[in-house]
Amino acid sequence: MKFEHKNLAEGRWAKMSLAEQMANIGSEISRALNWKRKNNEQYCKKSVTRALELIYLTIDCVTVKSHLKELTRLREVIVDYFYGRNEYSSSEELWEKYFYHFNLVARRGSGYKALGYKIEE
Repeated sequence: MKFEHKNLAEGRWAKMSLAEQMANIGSEISRALNWKRKNNEQYCKKSVTRALELIYLTIDCVTVKSHLKELTRLREVIVDYFYGRNEYSSSEELWEKYFYHFNLVARRGSGYKALGYKIEE
């Protein structure tokens, strides 16, 4: 598979916390929503493609089964919203709320610890 985010695909992505990964995915979705509002379908689709690529990278390095389920459902709902008939009734507001908390945690630099997970060192 040819990756847009080459340096992330080469291992840098796996070193990020889940919160950081989700915040980055959220940034791409935010860009896609912005382009969608501006009726620029080409740039919207490019942002969605990058977001899906990041989701695939996240799925490849996930170790917690519940995270895998969440990520695969996220991928399904994003595809439905941007490419399908929006059968899940997603909205811009829903996407912004969903990714907002990941941004907060990622900005704190706490990653998993802020989400309540114990990290073995």
